[in-house]
Amino acid sequence: MLISQKTQYALRAVVELAKHQGLGPTKIAHIAQAQAIPLRFLEVILSQLKGSGLVESKRGYYGGYFLVKPADSITVGDIIRFMDKSAGPVKCITCVSETNCPFEGKCSFLPMWTKVQTAIFDIYDTTTINDLVQSER
Repeated sequence: MLISQKTQYALRAVVELAKHQGLGPTKIAHIAQAQAIPLRFLEVILSQLKGSGLVESKRGYYGGYFLVKPADSITVGDIIRFMDKSAGPVKCITCVSETNCPFEGKCSFLPMWTKVQTAIFDIYDTTTINDLVQSER
């Protein structure tokens, strides 16, 4: 299962916010520089993350972005599911055509891909943002 560049940037932005949790809002320019994320792209990502209920912003000179929940209660899976709405049901990656699959209903690969995705999300759902921050230290 591949994670989009946008979702990777979202994860990196949330990790950076976690590093500053409790210290007040973090400026978007700081997040962009610290995590090598293009500023214009980061603006869109953080705006979307606000819709998740995990990130909030404060306006003004002392403004910026901050995590609403503690970093140890946010999982990598939370961010991936929010950013990649397609991270739901397994899509067959062996079929040439996503529509009119000649093996629909009798594909021998689909159970395996389902197990792979379940195993991957078991890791994502047990890895917190705080785990990532701690592993960087």
